[in-house]
Amino acid sequence: MNPADLGAWAMRRLPPETAHRLTVRALSLLPAPVAPADDPILHTRLAGLNLPNPVGLAAGLDKDGEALGGLARLGFGFVECGSVTPLPQAGNPKPRLFRLSPDRAVINRMGFNNAGLEAFAARLDRRPARVIVGANLGANKDQDDRAADYVTGLTRLAGRADYFTINISSPNTPGLRALQGRAALDDLLGRVRQARSGPAPVFLKIAPDLDGAEIGMIVEAALAHGIDALIVSNTTLDRPATLKSGWRGEAGGLSGAPLKDRAEAALIAAAEAAGGRLPLIGVGGIASGEDAWRRIGLGASAIQLYSALIYEGPGLVGRIKRDLARRLRAEGFSSLSDAVGALR
Repeated sequence: MNPADLGAWAMRRLPPETAHRLTVRALSLLPAPVAPADDPILHTRLAGLNLPNPVGLAAGLDKDGEALGGLARLGFGFVECGSVTPLPQAGNPKPRLFRLSPDRAVINRMGFNNAGLEAFAARLDRRPARVIVGANLGANKDQDDRAADYVTGLTRLAGRADYFTINISSPNTPGLRALQGRAALDDLLGRVRQARSGPAPVFLKIAPDLDGAEIGMIVEAALAHGIDALIVSNTTLDRPATLKSGWRGEAGGLSGAPLKDRAEAALIAAAEAAGGRLPLIGVGGIASGEDAWRRIGLGASAIQLYSALIYEGPGLVGRIKRDLARRLRAEGFSSLSDAVGALR
């Protein structure tokens, strides 16, 4: 076991939220990599972004943009921080983060706990060079006009992030997922489109708990309002009967291995609805090079992970990249972009 993975093992012996904070703190002390050294076959382009590799960090680990250099040093091709809300908020009462170790899963009901937009913007002003950073935007719990909060975040962070994600799919802010309905979505995305400035693309992150028709509607709305990519998907409210952990009944969003099938089904529905018109990012239950290969083959142009790091350690990022590069060559592809949708 290498030192980084040994450290991850030790962290799993601590209470989950304590381990989370210590991990972010440790990563914040690491400098950014001097230069990317990824296999050229992994280089890809996503919504105008040139990624050194397609393996990204999902939002939720670095909520306040504290450890961007250290996270990039783990080998991620892009790092998404947040969710950030205009005003600081404490989030939901503790305990609110649970490891389901027998299931290789996590339940969280953090509730968009973060230090707010001003602290976030200040950190992005000091962000390391050569790290592709996304800002995941959320809305404050007490805000009646949720769309206004996304506009505020987009405007305040203009020029500071390489891309933005409109997160309307967290299950831990009451009423937030209602923004996935067509009328509310049209209002939100119309206002976001008016507020956009500069070249940074805007992504939309959706829930896995949607049926094919709902996903198809969201794809059409995203296209109508100039959204640049869809992130599929967030955590689920579902509780599969196979869960073994004693924490399985806790409220919140479930992530990790049990989310894989549901996230894949959502990706398939999104790919069918998009028909190549909208880039997709696959998220949920990805824990190996084989998982990454399958999401690419099902239509994702890139992937993101988070929960698997808790169980597999930070060496997972490098293993996925090596395995994915080998698989691409074994299947006869000369570039990752050529493999997108190859399994459909």
